[in-house]
Amino acid sequence: MHEQTDRVRRHSAAQVLRRIDDTTVASLTRCAASPAATERRLAELDREWDTDRAVEAEAALTGLIGLGLGAFVRAQFLVVPAVVAGAVLLHATTGRYPLMPLFRRLGLRSAREIARERYALKALRGDFDDNGSPS
Repeated sequence: MHEQTDRVRRHSAAQVLRRIDDTTVASLTRCAASPAATERRLAELDREWDTDRAVEAEAALTGLIGLGLGAFVRAQFLVVPAVVAGAVLLHATTGRYPLMPLFRRLGLRSAREIARERYALKALRGDFDDNGSPS
């Protein structure tokens, strides 16, 4: 996937991109030799969390914790949901997010990276052999 079409990749460190891409290539290599492995991997991809889902879950959890602390402990904690909202807005407009480097180093992939692997697995399986479109 070209970095200019995937904001998460565009803002990821080169060594992180290499590791993620190398892991994808290794997965494809394993699956090329085994139809059963391909089916298992496609099922795994259906359950894989992408970076946007991780951002949404982390932001919601952090915002709720900040709201609870602000309501029951100290009003100053209400700044936490405001900061989280700003970070989510930043992610929505630019693709940057304060915790994204951590998420990427943990191996979380963008939805496009996951889709790219899914498409390659389907091509290996022969889904596009008949007419060039997915079955």
